[in-house]
Amino acid sequence: MRLLIDTHALLWFCEGNNALSARARAAMEDAANERFVSHATAWEVAIKLSLGRMQLQVGYKTLFSEVLESNGFVMLAHSIAHYQALIPLPRHHGDPFDRLIIAQAQAEGLSVITCDAAFTAYGVPLIW
Repeated sequence: MRLLIDTHALLWFCEGNNALSARARAAMEDAANERFVSHATAWEVAIKLSLGRMQLQVGYKTLFSEVLESNGFVMLAHSIAHYQALIPLPRHHGDPFDRLIIAQAQAEGLSVITCDAAFTAYGVPLIW
């Protein structure tokens, strides 16, 4: 299975937070799955850290290098197709970070690990 991990799911996984569902955690731990993290997640975390709206248990650089690598997660490569997929995307969800994650999932045929109910309106496969 090919997975795209939403920001909250990544952070909850790394923190060992019980808010992450058992099904999502199992999918994220399964090395047989291709597990991707969007550059939108790195962008969102950086923005929220700069605004003082978030704190991390590990440093930003550590999270997006060592933690991702040690868990077998891969940063999804940038693609013009991802941005092009944003153009016709309906406005069911207004969050720009989530909209890019949805567009990437559609463009790449990925299932998204998220508890965000707004994602269901886009028809991308969800795991939670």
